[in-house]
Amino acid sequence: MESSGVRFGTSGTRGLVANMSSELCFAYTSAFLKAIAATSGSVALAVDLRPSSPGIAAACVAAILDAGLSVDYCGAIPTPALALYAQSHEMPAIMVTGSHIPFDRNGIKFYRVGGEITKADEEHICRAVVSVPETGLTSALPKVNRSAYQGYVDRYRQFFLPQCLAGMKLGFYEHSSVGRDLLREILELLGAQVISLGRTDEFVPIDTEAVSDGDVQQAQRWAGQYGFDAIISTDGDADRPLVGDEHGNWLRGDIAGILCAQYLGAKAVATTVSCNTAAELCESFPVVIRTRIGSPYVIEAINELHSYGEKNVVGFEPNGGFLVGSSLEKNGRVLAPLLTRDALLPILCLLAMGREKECKISELPRRLPARFTASDRLQNFPTETSRNILRCLAKSPADIDELLRGLCGRAVGLDQTDGLRISLERNEIVHFRASGNAPELRVYAESATQERAEFLVQSCLQRMKARLE
Repeated sequence: MESSGVRFGTSGTRGLVANMSSELCFAYTSAFLKAIAATSGSVALAVDLRPSSPGIAAACVAAILDAGLSVDYCGAIPTPALALYAQSHEMPAIMVTGSHIPFDRNGIKFYRVGGEITKADEEHICRAVVSVPETGLTSALPKVNRSAYQGYVDRYRQFFLPQCLAGMKLGFYEHSSVGRDLLREILELLGAQVISLGRTDEFVPIDTEAVSDGDVQQAQRWAGQYGFDAIISTDGDADRPLVGDEHGNWLRGDIAGILCAQYLGAKAVATTVSCNTAAELCESFPVVIRTRIGSPYVIEAINELHSYGEKNVVGFEPNGGFLVGSSLEKNGRVLAPLLTRDALLPILCLLAMGREKECKISELPRRLPARFTASDRLQNFPTETSRNILRCLAKSPADIDELLRGLCGRAVGLDQTDGLRISLERNEIVHFRASGNAPELRVYAESATQERAEFLVQSCLQRMKARLE
């Protein structure tokens, strides 16, 4: 770990492909199996469409076999499809994916029998002492078992009403998402007309929290050209959604999460500290718990809600990833829990919600309190530098005032749950945080208009960049 720089981030290990050697991937897999005391049975394994993923998976296969276990290879499928399959068959799982991070990076995500590993599990993996053989560090990938793919299709085909999307014309920005074939199949089974957009064999890193200007403009051009009811997409491993309205304007992930939770009749919500405050202001959910950023923390909060006896529990993040924390019932159909980020459920919920309410997708967010968020990042911003700057700011109100002078009102409150979230006069928020997956500084903002939130983000990024220079 120290020599490679490949470490755990907010969810799973991440690092440069050049540093993810067969030896390192074998060692991480062995440490995971040791940490969860896996001594018999099978391990489910899947990959995304990054060109480096099969090679990393080959090292995972070798480590699984070396531990005396068998490999249930599910092929190239979404992360939530693998998690659902492993959950259903009570087996651990390994997903080779870098999610949304740049092309030159990749990662490995681990699941114990009960779901995503916890932060305590991560510590056990990091402290594990394992033996790595001098040879045989990779093994051929087994024949693909299609059961995980089909199980995920069946989950949503059976929960949503037949033909509930009939008459909808959808644009699907497929790019290099591992869920592109599966998602199309489900949408068409539910009656939608799906038009493929932008499919590529070259990996495209789509960050649903920092959509590029090019992707924003392209979606608007597609909407004008084709007259879609909505445009949809996901990140690379299909655990974070993008939903665009009929004008091609992408909805923020936390707004999609709030709407999805409303559609499903959630009563208790776990979400991150960076989520839009409309989660509380809409008064749809009697209980809202806020956590650090990352699905492991959201899952911890969901489990805490269970311990309080809460029912109809869900979780979501500003990246749009949605977690089902308890069985949910709608239209006489039951949706089983799935404690990992999922891109498909919020996409389907928003589309079905629009049909049920007989309104356009653009009208759905207008039913929520007028709170608007924006986010962006500074890439190649060293993580330790980010953390040092934020530590200094947290200790000095004068430095915060200096950083934000002329942009907004004075700071009236600080929240250090994850990074530095600054509440300002006039009900505005700016939030600085070092990314857990890459050398990036992320900035979030919330205000009364979208334009104002975006202005705050870009202005704060410029000022933080100036500090680095």
